[in-house]
Amino acid sequence: MALPAYLCSGISLTSYPHELFRLSSNSLHTCTSQRLLCTTSLIATEQGNSSKPAKYRRRPKKSKPKSVDKPKELKAKVVDKSKKLFSNVSPHRAASAVRLLRIEEQGAYADLLNASSNEIKYIHSTLGFRIKPLDARDSRLVTDIVAGVLRWKRYLDYLIFSLYRGTKGANDIEPLLQQILRIGAYEIVKLGMPPYAVVNENVTLAKAALRIGAGNMVNGILRKIASCKENDTLPLPAVEGDSRSKARALGVIYSHPVWMVRRWMSYLGQEATINLMEWNNNPPCFGLRANNNKGISRDDLVVLLNKLEVPYKLSPYLEEFVHLTTGLQNVIQAGLIKEGTCAVQDESAGLVVSVVDPQPGETIIDCCAAPGGKTLFMASHLQGQGKVIAIDINRGRLRMVEEGAIIQALDSVVTTCHNDLCDFVVGSSIQADKVLLDAPCSGLGVLRKKPDLRWKRSLEDLEQLMSLQDKLLDAASLLVKPGGILVYSTCSIDPGENKERVDSFLTRHPEFIVESVEKFVPDEFVSEEGFYFSHTRNHFLDGAFAARLYRMTN
Repeated sequence: MALPAYLCSGISLTSYPHELFRLSSNSLHTCTSQRLLCTTSLIATEQGNSSKPAKYRRRPKKSKPKSVDKPKELKAKVVDKSKKLFSNVSPHRAASAVRLLRIEEQGAYADLLNASSNEIKYIHSTLGFRIKPLDARDSRLVTDIVAGVLRWKRYLDYLIFSLYRGTKGANDIEPLLQQILRIGAYEIVKLGMPPYAVVNENVTLAKAALRIGAGNMVNGILRKIASCKENDTLPLPAVEGDSRSKARALGVIYSHPVWMVRRWMSYLGQEATINLMEWNNNPPCFGLRANNNKGISRDDLVVLLNKLEVPYKLSPYLEEFVHLTTGLQNVIQAGLIKEGTCAVQDESAGLVVSVVDPQPGETIIDCCAAPGGKTLFMASHLQGQGKVIAIDINRGRLRMVEEGAIIQALDSVVTTCHNDLCDFVVGSSIQADKVLLDAPCSGLGVLRKKPDLRWKRSLEDLEQLMSLQDKLLDAASLLVKPGGILVYSTCSIDPGENKERVDSFLTRHPEFIVESVEKFVPDEFVSEEGFYFSHTRNHFLDGAFAARLYRMTN
């Protein structure tokens, strides 16, 4: 048996000690005397024989020098420097980076995170140091930055990695550093903030939260982005080629998933798809509904908004609603929502209730009720006569319905039921005058308000949701008495979740027919088939759909 090559090549056995000792004594005897002497010498070296040549000896391990206490003055300087570095960290940027990290890494929903004490603790534990407490202005900045970065995430990543000349890919940059880079790029490109301030603040955050090298990387990339913006040379992909290539480029430019862009282009066309994406990327507007049940008219609400100096527009569609483009935080802080004076609700959702047309004395079932906006608006129409049964599978969210009913003084007509709709109908004898199924959907009509939702949805999700919608429609139909009304609604603009689901349902349930919504909503919201449809771009509202289905008596 020949010796391993490393024995004949003069390579030190300190790298391969175990290979040597696996050699058998028989194999050693078969070697030439020269190789045997070489081997024996090396073995002795490994065993620590100091009489052998020095080049085979192990280098003695250097003992670590004993730690010497630094003078107290020097220790104090080091601590002060750390404190100064952390106190210079921009609190709203640090909070924004951690919130974005939670959304991307843990799947948290942006609209459920806020600057609560729990979140502040999470920020401190994630960064490893404390930041200044967030004031009201910081909290608003966190909300705006997080929403903006989420909207423009794909475009921001394209900029960053077009200008980053390192060998790493997007997935190789550590998550927190990636969020800091996105924040800086967004502030420079989309907010138009002074580049020197943006670079300085984000470099400081990267150095404090990570290391000096991370700060240097942030400095280099953000300076390149600022220079390109100043020279009007920011990189953009060319919109050319086949439909897939165009969708990919448009998905980068307007920061949407490619599957979504392709689907919209297939039934809207390229120009309308671009308009829709532009709408989604704008800051959201909000609706406020005056709580008539507590004797608050829209005029009363307007007086309160004027006192708060909150700008508004009167809704042209619903007499209880006003439209806000800014100032919602002022309304919340003034306690108007907590007191039940008004509720946050988009007019598109209010128009779905108009399609239901709740009347005093009726029994209405809301099949997927939480968080309860439509439930409570329907209940307010009953004028204390009749009832709304709110069913939902999520106990925590159903609690929001119960709390809202108490705040808005509607608990006498609202009853909640924690159950899965498909289980609820088994053996149930309840049949209602009207049933609302506001079905779980993709939410493609509310992407302006929920910017993180576009990255949480996939084409596979859409297909699964359509299957679920069919099951829920079948179950809800069992709760409608003959001569009653079933309203199917979504906050989606996708035909697969809307018209196609209704067509499929009518094929399975010939006892139902479509009743046009033309009597219940303005003409501009009525489709050719008699469905309610609010288009984001045409009506400046969330996208929503509703079909009014009448159950025949025989």
